[in-house]
Order: sequence, then structure tokens, then C-alpha cells
Amino acid sequence: MDVMPLLMLVAGGTAIAGAARRTPVPAPLLLVAAGLVASYVPGVPDYTLDPEIVLPLLLPPLLHTAALESSYLDLRANLRPVALLSVGYVLFATLVVGYVAYLVVPGLPLPAALVLGAIVAPPDAVAATAIARRLGLPSRITTILQGESLVNDATAITAYKVALAAAVGVGTTWGEGIREFAVASVGGIGVGLVLMVPLHWLRRRLREPLLQNTLSLLIPFAAYAAAEEVEASGVLAVVVVALYLGHHSWQVDFATRLQEAAVWRMVAFVLESAVFALIGLQLPVVLRGLGEYSFREAAVWYASVVFVTVVAARFVWVYPATFLPRALSTRIRARETDTTWQGALVVGWAGMRGVVSLAIAFSIPVTTHSGEPFPARNLVLFLTFTTVIGTLVVQGLTLPPLIRRLRLPARDTSAETLAEAQAQSEASQAAERRLDELLAEGGNALPSPLADRLRAVLERRRNAVWERLGAVDEATGESADDTYRRLAREMIDAEREVFVALRDARRIDDEMLRTLLRRLDLEEAAAYREG
Repeated sequence: MDVMPLLMLVAGGTAIAGAARRTPVPAPLLLVAAGLVASYVPGVPDYTLDPEIVLPLLLPPLLHTAALESSYLDLRANLRPVALLSVGYVLFATLVVGYVAYLVVPGLPLPAALVLGAIVAPPDAVAATAIARRLGLPSRITTILQGESLVNDATAITAYKVALAAAVGVGTTWGEGIREFAVASVGGIGVGLVLMVPLHWLRRRLREPLLQNTLSLLIPFAAYAAAEEVEASGVLAVVVVALYLGHHSWQVDFATRLQEAAVWRMVAFVLESAVFALIGLQLPVVLRGLGEYSFREAAVWYASVVFVTVVAARFVWVYPATFLPRALSTRIRARETDTTWQGALVVGWAGMRGVVSLAIAFSIPVTTHSGEPFPARNLVLFLTFTTVIGTLVVQGLTLPPLIRRLRLPARDTSAETLAEAQAQSEASQAAERRLDELLAEGGNALPSPLADRLRAVLERRRNAVWERLGAVDEATGESADDTYRRLAREMIDAEREVFVALRDARRIDDEMLRTLLRRLDLEEAAAYREG
């Protein structure tokens, strides 16, 4: 097996994603553009998107990471808009896009057109929320977009399977399709509910952080495979398990949480970088497969119609789904006071498609059940590719300036800091009372300097958040807290240099150096996190 193409993909993708952080262009767009250019560079190998790899190996960890960072309470509070987008909109887009394609493309059977509709229906699980966080959108809009991205893939994959069964001639009715959709959805949630408690119990019983994080890496694949084995939705199983583990992550020890956060950030960064680069690299493969269709006809007419339909269908769904419930229910109006047309416009425009659509498209069988070629398979692949690229470029590039132009209320960082300070104050008071109780017991007696040190650390933690609300030093541009962290790092750097010099002089060995450096690293991390 030649691993060089894979190494080139991962290394190139991560390098471009890292460079994108220094530019105003969102990383997904730069990665796709780089993939497009690289696909025509002599010597670059062909990268064929294998759905048997993408769906079971790439989708579970990406969904798991997103769900771990999501708020179960926020998603539950916004369950109605999330469900309307992740289920209602995906089914609506499947029907609308499929029917329009059926009308526009001569000779395209309706089931095959609905296959295309299901493929391009789900917005990408990464791009929109990454842009939303980067631009500081109101937290409710970010929650809705993130919640939609967690579930819409399951809806689209199930709808695709139903449409595909009809397209290949296996035979299915609307009733059977609805039943299959319900079984896959309920089954996926059920598998997640069955697995989440035992997996969390096992995580709490494992005392070694390395073992706990190894289990953490295996969990999304195990949940996905278990659900798919019983013909349920693996996507929903992964999401349910990850939401539960994220909601109860406070119950595992601190070392596991620190390692897990770093590991999953790295995994998500590498996978997202490789996946978006892979989208761009698919162009030669798609063009070679266009076959009997004229490139000009397919690109200019069919692709344009499908793209416009995909974009328009989202607005046709989003605005009624946003404002009709408010018009019918005073309870909803009272609860959702921050709903505006500007917010609905952002949600409607944040409909970029991504790698899941391409992976599903490449899983279309070459022949039908009767042995005949699948109708317009190559054209469906091409239209999927142009829709993905079109939404990433047109919507992805214009979403940031649109958000700035609408002047949506940004997150109230002062209010968030104040709430954090109040929470820290209450926690510190409880910790101080507990310390007094412990020190009063004979077995816990400490010399005064050590007891004072415990109280000083507690006081520092309590004051750190309040100091962020304080004035900024005119000379340095820093708050008192910023200055504290900078001086702490300078002191730690001085100690670190001495330890290294002692190792180089052979006064301590490398094992002792690692122990001393780890202690400094933890102190530096603590000083950084306090801010």
C-alpha cells in the first residue's frame, strides 16, 4: 500500500489550513481552491473519494468532536428550530431539488432525481459553524447551526437510501420509505441511549488518562458501527453518545479532560483540513465521468439551476419555519424575543455543502437491480460537485461580509465575563468554607505558609475574572490580569532555561528534566487558563 499520497494529502491540507489562519479567507474555501489547483498539477496522484472510508471513518470523529463541544441544554432549548432545519428542511430540499432536476434534465427519472436531491440537501457540518464562531455570531444562531449540522446528515443519508431503493428498482412505497426513515431514526437514537451510560461508566472506571483517551478515540467508531449493524442511523448514535459524554465530562478526572480536549482538537483539525482539500482534488475524477453529457450544457444550465434551487429552497423553508410558529404561539414569541429577520437571513445563507454530499454521491451504484446503468450517475456526481463548490465559494465568501453588513448583535462578552466572575465567586466561597472545615480537623493540620498558599491560590482564581473587567494599562495596553500572566510566563521561562542548562551540564538527567518541565508546563497552563 502506497502511503505517500495520504501523507501528501494530510501534510498539504494541514499546512494550507494553518496558513489560512493568517488570511481573512475561511480555511475550507482556501483548502478547496488549493485542491482544485493541485488536481491539475503534473505528478499529483488521483484521489478517489471512497464512501466506504469517508462515511464510517471520517464522519463519526467529526460529528463526535462537534457534539462534544455542543451544549445539550442549549440544543434542548432550541429543539424546535434545530429539528425544523435538520429534519424538515432536509426532506423539503430533497423533494424540491429532486423535482426541479426531474423537470430540467431530459430523461432523468424521478427516483434518480430524488437521489440527487437527498445528496445535496444537508449543509456541511463544519464550514458554517466555523465561520459563525469566528465572527462572534449571537450564541443562539450558532447553537441552531451547530445543532442542525449534527442531525441533518442522518436525515439525508436515510432519505438517500429510500430514494436509491426506488431508483435501482428494488421497489419501495412512500409508506415503506417513511417506515424505514422512522426505524433508522428511532434505532439510531436508541443505540446511542443504550451505549452512552455504559461507555461513560467505563470512562470513569479507567484511572489511566491514556487508556481513557484511547477509549475516547474508539467511541464514535463503535457507536456508528453498532447502529449500522442493526440498520439504524450511525450518525444519530454518535451524536447521542457524544452529547451525553460532553454533558457529563466533569465527572472524569482533570488529566483526561486536558488530554482529550487536545487530542480531539488535533484530530478535528487534521480531518477537516484533509477532507476539504479532498473535495477540490475530486474535480478530474468527476469531469472524466461526465460521459455523454455536454460539459457546457451540464455546467452552465443544469448546474446553475440546481445551485439556485438549493439556495432558494433554504430561504423558502427558513423564513416560514422561523416566523410562522411565532405568529401562531404567544408562548414562542415570549420565549424567543431575539428572533429577527437578519438572523433568519444569516441562517438561510449559511447553507454550504461539504464532503458528506460528495461521499454519498460516490456511493451511488454503477448499475440498477436489473443490471442496467444507473440513470445519469455521472451527471449526478457532477451536479453534486458543482453544488458543493458553488455553495462553498459563493455563500462561504459572502457570509462574513453579510454578517458584518447586517450588524447583528455580537455576543455580550462583558455580560458573559460578569456571569463567569459571579459563578467563580460563589464557587470560591464554597471552596474557602470547605478549606476551613478541613483545616479544623486534626489530621489536616498544615504549617501557616502552606495554608496561606492555598488561600492565595483561591483568591487569585476568584480575582482573575473580575480583573478582566477592569481598566487597561495605557502604557502597555494590558489589563492587570494580562500583566500577571505575562510575568508568570517570563518567570517560568527563566526557570525552564536553568533546568535545561543543568541537563546540558549533566547535573541532572533527561528523566528529571522531563519531570521538572512537566511541572512548569502545568503551572504555565494554570496561569494561562485562569485568564
